[in-house]
Amino acid sequence: MTVTISTRRRVGRTALELPVFGFGAAHLGELYARLDEAESQATLAAAWDAGVRFYDTAPWYGRGLSEHRLGGFLRTRPRNEFIVNTKVGRILHRPDDPATFSTAPWAGGLPFEVEFNYTHDGVMRAYEQVLQRLALNTVDTLVIHDLDTMFHTPELVTGYLKELTDGGGLKALQELKAAGDIKAIGVGNNVPGNLDEMLSAIDVDFAIVAMPYTLLDQGVLDTSMQRCLDRGISVIIGAPFASGILVTGSGAGAMYAYGKAPPEVQAKVRGIEAVCAAHNVSMPVAALQFPLAHPAVVSVIPGAAKASEVQANVAALAVQIPAAFWSDLKAQGLLAANAPVPTN
Repeated sequence: MTVTISTRRRVGRTALELPVFGFGAAHLGELYARLDEAESQATLAAAWDAGVRFYDTAPWYGRGLSEHRLGGFLRTRPRNEFIVNTKVGRILHRPDDPATFSTAPWAGGLPFEVEFNYTHDGVMRAYEQVLQRLALNTVDTLVIHDLDTMFHTPELVTGYLKELTDGGGLKALQELKAAGDIKAIGVGNNVPGNLDEMLSAIDVDFAIVAMPYTLLDQGVLDTSMQRCLDRGISVIIGAPFASGILVTGSGAGAMYAYGKAPPEVQAKVRGIEAVCAAHNVSMPVAALQFPLAHPAVVSVIPGAAKASEVQANVAALAVQIPAAFWSDLKAQGLLAANAPVPTN
């Protein structure tokens, strides 16, 4: 399997083809640290100059800041040369008390309150808002975002799913697709069981799998990933570095699932690091290449906060990894025995 920055794969049963490598813009919303404007634009310029033409963002990322920054860059580029995905499910509005409002959990971001809304009117309002923040009058795809227990109680998940199906949220997305305003509909969440519930309840073209399928964890290989493969639903891998630890490595400050990496995760990463060292393989390179071997996966969208990070991620696609590396990971129980792996 040889892929390059220009390799494209078809999304589900749609006519849309996505580059196998995209840019995840969560860091532009100041995920772990503040990011000045010049550096955010330099990062986007580095991605563009390297040939990146697929960009993923969301209203949640920095409470609108990621969309503002990404759109400010893309609006100066030819619209027919890039693909942009953003998300619905959240509406942003002025907080009741702007003087005391906190943007947490974002390190920075914008001072706007979030309202979850998966109804027809809520999806349409979110759609109009994202166009304005992006300064673009079209987006290519929309994702139903974070309808899972990472953000809601189980009771709220059930209620919001009912809003989506009975309250017209899904119908709104289908109307936009039928009108040609978007090319594909996706779902994105972080919790395996909730993802299966969503895929059972609604019909979508693709799923953004943010945490459960990485070099570190293949727990959904025989469930959600297989379901997507069986139903012709494409997968975009939204967090190939498991939110940080597969880049930084184990140790103090390592992040996993958007929080401090627990001891058992640290231990498994140390095992992967040992195999990487034995084969002279960079762990971030392996983390980026691994998910692209799965037949349902059409793209990976790693995040970056610096130009050098983008350049390193793009360069990782071309690195040759020996077959023995993958074999050793499986032999040591560090990778699922039936997980598809890259071949040179």
